[in-house]
Amino acid sequence: MNHSSLFSRYSKIRNRTLTLIQPLCNEDCCVQSLPETSPVKWHLGHIAWFFENFILQHYEKPFKPFHEIFSSMFSSYNAICQTKPDPKRGLFTRPPLTEILHYCDNVNERLNRTLTQIEEDEMLSMLTILGMNHELQHQELILTDIKCLLSQNPLNPSYQDGKSGQYEISSEGLLPLEWHRFEGGIVEIGHQGNSFSYDNESPRHKQYLQPYQLASRLITNGEYLQFIETGGYENTRLWLSDGMDWLKAHQRTHPFYWRENKDGWKEFTLNGLLPLDLNLPVVHLSFFEADAFARWSDARLPTEAEWENVASRQNIEGCFAENNRFHCMPATKDDSVPARILQLFGDAWEWTQSSYSAYPGYCPFQPDPDKPMSQVWDHAVGEYNSRSMVNKYVLRGGSCLSSQEWIRPSFRNFLPAETCIHATGLRLARDS
Repeated sequence: MNHSSLFSRYSKIRNRTLTLIQPLCNEDCCVQSLPETSPVKWHLGHIAWFFENFILQHYEKPFKPFHEIFSSMFSSYNAICQTKPDPKRGLFTRPPLTEILHYCDNVNERLNRTLTQIEEDEMLSMLTILGMNHELQHQELILTDIKCLLSQNPLNPSYQDGKSGQYEISSEGLLPLEWHRFEGGIVEIGHQGNSFSYDNESPRHKQYLQPYQLASRLITNGEYLQFIETGGYENTRLWLSDGMDWLKAHQRTHPFYWRENKDGWKEFTLNGLLPLDLNLPVVHLSFFEADAFARWSDARLPTEAEWENVASRQNIEGCFAENNRFHCMPATKDDSVPARILQLFGDAWEWTQSSYSAYPGYCPFQPDPDKPMSQVWDHAVGEYNSRSMVNKYVLRGGSCLSSQEWIRPSFRNFLPAETCIHATGLRLARDS
């Protein structure tokens, strides 16, 4: 991409970010609901901070920061340069939202001017592309965090008023769950080609798979409800020991956004509290819950290699954030397409049984001291390299809150086992 095309794509992504916050009031944008979430205001400031800190600081001549304090206020790194959520971000009532939006506009203008003045610079292009992918990530985080915030309000407010028609209960019957068999053998996984990817997706490498089967679709609310009603949360034989500790500590008896009242089960969505649609994929499960359900089903979670081996053969199609539904859709059969695995992309991030670790031959980016800007690149990719590879599990496929532009078969999301505020679901696998 030349720099003009880069800024055009950057502007499209930024406009989408601003569109996502339009339904919110100022108060929505300031509050932090959990220590692991962030206020919308901080997300916006952090997005602008990335471009100012990693690009403008080194390419703009002369460089003058928008505000000296913003370099630490909106940084995702702590004092010793480790990435860490800050539970105090919700205390930043000032600057007001209007000033943060002005900060974003200011960075837009300066980045456009910088890209226009510098004709060719590989590192500048790489950092800009990284920043755009970083912003796509925060678009999903904004939706994730605002859903968590609104769910704690007794008014059960809707993020997008007047769009309840998008959430009509599915009337078609549930597609039966079928099993697809794969021979296994030696396969290749990992990113290939010259398009953008994070360093944790490489190197592409060979891996041996035993023959296995993969379920034709995601597990639904109705199927998970059966797990609950048959005592799944009380059956200690189904749960990992850490999972039982987590259950007891949080007194968890159902998925994170489910609510039960005299009218039955309901689910909090970005369109408020709605009747639980039994045909939709179950979402907001922790790894512990997904693993326990798989055991209850006499199955298991797939490995990430099994998942990618199948997903790499399919087009990236599904329920993504671009449709502005911001919730799952039921699996539907297309009679014009031969039997295939559905919902591999979009709807829900799929937990795998694979711990998040380095691929064979993985080498974190090593700055070359003879190359200018190499240290900046190393710092910028710090959120995606080996420092995060501990105590997490890999998820695949994206969700209804993800941008389709952000997802590819090799993309590796990773979360701690107890995480359930993200749109996480499950697909069953078993040995063949």
